[in-house]
Amino acid sequence: MNNKLFLYSMALAFTGIIPSTQAKGSRAVRNKKPNVVFILADDLGWRDVGCFGSRIYDTPHIDQLAREGVRFTNAYAACHVCSPTRASILTGKYPARLGLTDWLPGRKDFSFQKLKNVHSEQHLPYSRNNTFPAVMKANGYKTAIIGKWHLGEDSASCERQGFDLHIPSGWLKGWPAQGYFSSYQMPGLKDGPEGEYLTDRMTDEAINFITGNKDKPFLLYLSHFAVHDPIQGRPDLVKKYEQKLNQMHPAEIAPYILEGNPDTTDPLSTEELNKLLHEKSYEGFSVLPNRIVKIKQRQDNVQFAAMVESLDESVGRVLGKLKELGLEDNTIVIFFSDNGGMSAANFGNPTRKIQASNLDKAFSTSNLPLRGGKGWLYEGGIREPLIIRWPHQIKSGTVCNVPVISTDFLPTILEMTGLSLQPNQNDIDGLSIVPLLKEQKEAQKEITERAIYWHFPHYSNHGMQSPGGAIRYGDYKLIEYFENNTVQLFNLKTDQEEQKDLSRSEPEKVHEMRTMLHHWRKKVNAQMMSENLIFK
Repeated sequence: MNNKLFLYSMALAFTGIIPSTQAKGSRAVRNKKPNVVFILADDLGWRDVGCFGSRIYDTPHIDQLAREGVRFTNAYAACHVCSPTRASILTGKYPARLGLTDWLPGRKDFSFQKLKNVHSEQHLPYSRNNTFPAVMKANGYKTAIIGKWHLGEDSASCERQGFDLHIPSGWLKGWPAQGYFSSYQMPGLKDGPEGEYLTDRMTDEAINFITGNKDKPFLLYLSHFAVHDPIQGRPDLVKKYEQKLNQMHPAEIAPYILEGNPDTTDPLSTEELNKLLHEKSYEGFSVLPNRIVKIKQRQDNVQFAAMVESLDESVGRVLGKLKELGLEDNTIVIFFSDNGGMSAANFGNPTRKIQASNLDKAFSTSNLPLRGGKGWLYEGGIREPLIIRWPHQIKSGTVCNVPVISTDFLPTILEMTGLSLQPNQNDIDGLSIVPLLKEQKEAQKEITERAIYWHFPHYSNHGMQSPGGAIRYGDYKLIEYFENNTVQLFNLKTDQEEQKDLSRSEPEKVHEMRTMLHHWRKKVNAQMMSENLIFK
């Protein structure tokens, strides 16, 4: 190249008419539509990640993501079980509005129930561009869901909701068919070599999608089956955590506590439950007298610990591939979970009895200091780890304490990618949290002053509390149970453990929030339960 041509080329590169090597990672990349990688864990609790307080599970890659993005300390799932939350993420609508309020296909009715479970929709409602993947696909994005669907077993379900690719395409249930090791026996997923681990395989498929679409805008919805049961860790990591726990001082707290049903005519206090723990009739692991169950209090399950670290390795591998391909600066990364950790066993069959030798297969983790877990309206069932990284747009290492909820993802992602809501999306319940990400104080008022809601007209497999609903408004949270119309009121600012029920001492606040909750239920046409005649 002669000197004049060289100088002319440099001038063009400097002015941005053609990209220079330096411009490739900044100006030129930012002029392209941003990619989106949404990593959704299953049954991962709020405290199951290092940057959210776990001292047992090693999650260096997720922790690094938090240092590079915004970490939300009050992020919520719209339900304490999976399918409704997943529906809310994709549509921006509350499960009650969608009529999809339980995991699919849902729990059947039993004779102990005072009320009948409401019928839940059996697939995510179909509507043109109803989901954010559908909007993104209509605007030129390549879209893929790798992993768990669990929003209906129509074979064309994922395609009709906006995804170009689903792996495993023929497996639409919410759990692995045969466990986490090949052979998987899931249609649409070829078996790997003997001993291959499902979380690793899903990551391989995700990386293949990124690599194959690196030159066009893409949405990767990496919806891991992990850390849902069966609780099976990769052997090398199980061995690591066996050694780690052997070197640690034993936890000083009891391995399990009792949790009762606050909606009974004579609910037991925490002190009374603690006394019962030492009585012979409460020694086992089953549904105990008065619908009392046990809750795990320690993060000492080595199989589950290994599952968490495998999930973290997946995050690290995906982030590493983005960096390797020069996509890091133009890719939004979101990390979230669909409900709280499984600290209470699954009693979908109320007669189930768990042997002491099988406890690590039935109880995965502890959500302490949060109360309860998956299947509960307490914080342990609905508060989730949320991290968002948005290069060049937000301040790294920021912590946001404002409550947000899974309905917020659709409007947020569309705003981040410069897309608009469709005409049929005028009943969106979520709000864009971009003002929180960008710390735009003047634009945050609508988010900070709103209430957020839950509605679960079902009996949960996890725990034996009455069905109910909840509202968080400011620092306060009210839970309303449906069997006997009991309420509990907590101030989460001073009592995130939900141990001090204020319903008797603050009746005006109860009336205010209960009125709001009832008004919201009418607004979204929430279906209520009817009397269970079998109960009589």
